[in-house]
Amino acid sequence: MIKIWGRITSINVRKVVWAARELGLEFDRIDVGGAFGGLDTPEYIGMNPNSKIPTLDDNGYILSESNAIVRYLSAQYGSGSLWPEDTRKRGEADRWMDWQATEFGPASTPVFWQLIRTPEDKRDPKVITDSTAACARLGRILDHALEGRKHIAGDTFTMADIIVGCVADRWLNLPIDRPDTPNVRRWFDTLAARPAAQGILNQPLV
Repeated sequence: MIKIWGRITSINVRKVVWAARELGLEFDRIDVGGAFGGLDTPEYIGMNPNSKIPTLDDNGYILSESNAIVRYLSAQYGSGSLWPEDTRKRGEADRWMDWQATEFGPASTPVFWQLIRTPEDKRDPKVITDSTAACARLGRILDHALEGRKHIAGDTFTMADIIVGCVADRWLNLPIDRPDTPNVRRWFDTLAARPAAQGILNQPLV
């Protein structure tokens, strides 16, 4: 039985759970992290020395880092669907997954922490302004990339839509000003309508 360690309110855990659902996999999810604690136990550190979530246990194969887990699940169980068989299409999916990890995710994290997890009297207006501006620039890049495309890597739904879609969900639901990005909105609405994304996207930010 596949086990996914991590609380569902974590954006990185949501990526993995969404991927597993898309693939029709049976799994148990174990609440750890945040208010649940458990990340500093010897047992958990033995699986994930970074003491972070998520961690995957696929019948004894242990893996951490959310994007790596989604890639693994897609390759292991979703060849031809989440995992494109064509290497150039897969390269396009990989490109956007890395873009999420190096650009969109880091840009959106500061404003998320400031507005959602920091008391109002302790917020830093400059951090909020800078992060909002960075997200706006990247949102325009994403919008341009989706021009004429149904999904981020082309016409078919892939692992990249899960990864980028989770961060787009955060960006679109934060109480900030955003540029008009009709292609992002169109794409995101199709993602949010997928059965496997229910309870993952458009959830309260916590």
